[in-house]
Amino acid sequence: MSASPLEDLDRLAALGAAHWWPPRQRAGLIGEAGVPLLVRGQGVWLEDSEGRRYIDLTSGTFNVNVGYGRAEIAEAIARQIAALSFVPHGAVAPPTLALAARIAAMMPEPGARVFFTSGGAEATETALKIARKYHLLRGEGTRYKIVSRRGSLHGGTLAAGSLGSSRGPGLGAHTDYGPPMPGALVGPGPNPSRCSACGPRGPCTQQCVKELERIIEQEGPSTVAAVIGEPISLADGWHLPPPEYWAAVRRLCDRTGALLILDEVFTGLGRTGTVLALEHWGVQPDILLLAKGLGSGYVPIGAAVTTRRVADAFIGPDHAILDHAFTASGNPVACAAAMASLDILEREGLMQRSRELGRYLVERLQPLLRHPFVVDVRGGLGMVAVVELAKNTQGVSSTLRKHGLWGRGGRQITLAPPLCMTREEMDTLLERFSAAISELGPGQ
Repeated sequence: MSASPLEDLDRLAALGAAHWWPPRQRAGLIGEAGVPLLVRGQGVWLEDSEGRRYIDLTSGTFNVNVGYGRAEIAEAIARQIAALSFVPHGAVAPPTLALAARIAAMMPEPGARVFFTSGGAEATETALKIARKYHLLRGEGTRYKIVSRRGSLHGGTLAAGSLGSSRGPGLGAHTDYGPPMPGALVGPGPNPSRCSACGPRGPCTQQCVKELERIIEQEGPSTVAAVIGEPISLADGWHLPPPEYWAAVRRLCDRTGALLILDEVFTGLGRTGTVLALEHWGVQPDILLLAKGLGSGYVPIGAAVTTRRVADAFIGPDHAILDHAFTASGNPVACAAAMASLDILEREGLMQRSRELGRYLVERLQPLLRHPFVVDVRGGLGMVAVVELAKNTQGVSSTLRKHGLWGRGGRQITLAPPLCMTREEMDTLLERFSAAISELGPGQ
């Protein structure tokens, strides 16, 4: 007699406790008191092995923009697997070409070229290598340094982790893993709560941009390959930059010869209510990074997108080729999934919904400021909000799950549900979240 589904899950949990290495968590326990076991999802909802249902506060890992259980994406994946699941290097499949053209059409410059990766960290690695070799091919091989900003998150690899991070002190690479990538330089990002020059209520002096300029001038512009930053950093708590910030950074890069890399892994493809967050400031990067919402979590995919000016530097003799590849670069199944995800994003008007429900979310969260342990509610530009507590708080994840919400937090709790959420589901989310906050406060 075959085991029942529940017995099978129990067996798998035991095997997982013995053999699975979970990211950023202690290994050894799966289930009620350890890593939760999820078995299905539909729309904005998740269900665990005990049949409990949760609204997903964080769109998976801020990537499931169109929601779970989309039959259209599953069917596109199945069709492509049946036709051609993989293409060896040196060839290409139709979905890869179609997706590259579709992404290029979203860029400020339609002549963009797209290098596909398996995710955001790989996209960052790709951008760093492109920036360094671009300058080498132009006769400026001394340019290898990368200027990043504190409070950013550009991926979990060693090089990406060497860039500015909210994890201190200053550099993202923890001391556990040795020194950071050579040439990694870190300056401030626009964060009013931490800015010593402006403060939370003072007028913006663009001191953070001036500090980036100071770093470049101190190091020598002829040694700096690129400046990298997220249009808005979720890791830093979602502080909107001043209106002129990105234009000033663009001018700084133009003046010093550094490339500008914008990391839109989180902000891109609808999260801020537009296709790309850069549209809010009208800035043109030299390299733009995409991942997360590109495939909505169905199949891993990311991309580094360059202007034609940057890409054309790699056309010529053999030594000009970008000697860089990943096994899954441009995988046809991943590209088919991304095409189907983008179809849903456009057909269902999810970017408009992100704008409308994002405003509603932030407005409805304001009453939480009456709680003495809630010190700030931030949001704006799409369906994302951050609730900041008075101190780092234990038990946030378990309290949220108790109230039927799947999320996490400590000092800050991020709300960035799937863009397919309805107004009714948002009301349910807000009711449950308010109850969870009330329970968190008194005992802390």
